[in-house]
Amino acid sequence: MGGAGAAGSGASDPIITRLANEDKVRWYRKPNLRYLYFLLFPTCMGIELTSGFDSQMINALQIVPSWNSFFGNPQSSLKGIIAAAYSLGAILSLPFIGVVNDKFGRRWSVFGGSAILVIGALIQGFSVNAGMYIVARLILGFGIPTCIVSASSLIGELAYPKERPVLTSLFNVSYFVGQITAAAICFGTNNMVTNMAWKIPSWLQMCPSLVQMAFVLFLPESPRWLVQHDRVEEAYDVLVKYHAEENRESEFVKAEFAQIQTTINIELEHSKTSWADLIATAGMRRRMLISCMLGLFTQWSGNTLISYYLGDLLAMIGKDDSVFKQQINVASACWQLVCGTFVAFLVTKFKRRQMYLACTISLLCVYIAWTISMERAVSGKESGHPNNAANVATIFWIFAYSPCYNIGYNALTYTYLVELWPYAERSRGIAFFQLFGRLAGFFTTFVNPIGLANVSWRYLISYCCFLAFEIAFVYFMFPETFGRTLEELAFLFEDKALADEAVHAVEKVVAHHEETAVSKVVPAGNIETLEVRKQDA
Repeated sequence: MGGAGAAGSGASDPIITRLANEDKVRWYRKPNLRYLYFLLFPTCMGIELTSGFDSQMINALQIVPSWNSFFGNPQSSLKGIIAAAYSLGAILSLPFIGVVNDKFGRRWSVFGGSAILVIGALIQGFSVNAGMYIVARLILGFGIPTCIVSASSLIGELAYPKERPVLTSLFNVSYFVGQITAAAICFGTNNMVTNMAWKIPSWLQMCPSLVQMAFVLFLPESPRWLVQHDRVEEAYDVLVKYHAEENRESEFVKAEFAQIQTTINIELEHSKTSWADLIATAGMRRRMLISCMLGLFTQWSGNTLISYYLGDLLAMIGKDDSVFKQQINVASACWQLVCGTFVAFLVTKFKRRQMYLACTISLLCVYIAWTISMERAVSGKESGHPNNAANVATIFWIFAYSPCYNIGYNALTYTYLVELWPYAERSRGIAFFQLFGRLAGFFTTFVNPIGLANVSWRYLISYCCFLAFEIAFVYFMFPETFGRTLEELAFLFEDKALADEAVHAVEKVVAHHEETAVSKVVPAGNIETLEVRKQDA
């Protein structure tokens, strides 16, 4: 199975990939494509700004004195539910994502989700008690999955094949920009004695969503969505404008359009575009299993400890100063941005399975070392003789965690999901990834403070055990998807005859283009002779 690194029996001949690789003109020398990519950044890439902002804001606000006093110094379960409400709200929205995407398209889905986020941020800043604050976070959580699923799909479906892996990998990098922004804002308001110390960050959480609402409708709609809704002329126009710089006779665009149209038609013939399709065949069930487990892995690999409870971890080793904690917060967020950006550009160099295995194995090594140093640091604090070497080592391993996590679970997550799922089920498939990711996030953000309070450093051992399971699952179950277009991967686990049907449509277009080119060069009297020679061959 996946252990052999096979791409699957239904992987098709990568004709479009080869054609794209033959194009040596860089994206920044193509005015229309350059405009598209620059517009994608504030509209789609910026979606994860909100999630990053939220995780860091909740982390940082727990250190702000006025936030603690206003909400009665929340501890244990209350602190957990305040942090976890964001994930719970996201879970409640997931049944609607596929329907909204199919009916309204990717752009309007982003717009609608962003509007919900603005409402949630406003209520959050005006909260008068913990209950109202939790409701506001539920609303924020309800809006974010629609934006994430729609935006990640739109990036993958609009991008030129050569740049698609990098763009979808950069999608998650904006998470760290949001983290840095929130950490810096909370650091700046930390010494305010009024409630504005926490209200200002809460209101500013709406800013990325306002930007998305302002610009997202300037983007073209996904050509795949347009084809699905029989708006083929519009779909072709989008591809011509951004993938061929207005050249309607482009061989690449004609072949790409034929592949998209044929593949989607085949998908729709074998699909009811319902949730039941996700378990209808063995291939779909495997996609489901991989997506669900990937959702768990992105949240149960120990990252929520650092994202939401860094202050508690530092307090456990005797670092109680709020300014020091905020400084570590900002430094950690900046370091994660550097790591995430660097790794995003490696996705065109290394295969997917190699990166995921490197990610999981290195994470396990880091967590084992972190657990040991944490035990020494906590023991030193409890004995009254602080172990400074263990304290430094603990902070070092917290920072070492970031590059390891980013290799797979940040850089590859949406790149891999967009490649894994065929168009007809992509939004539902990514929604299920979101479901399990949010369930895991809700569980860990709720349980983490309880676990740390009750068993101290021993709680980290549970993550070591789960990381060992992740290594085995990735090795045996994850297929290779590197180096192919979305349509070339559409029938990854299915009958190869379906993939060959799409390939045949592309070959016809390419062959016709070559014949047309030859007919322009060969004198008219020789065309018949050429045709005879071709038939003899």
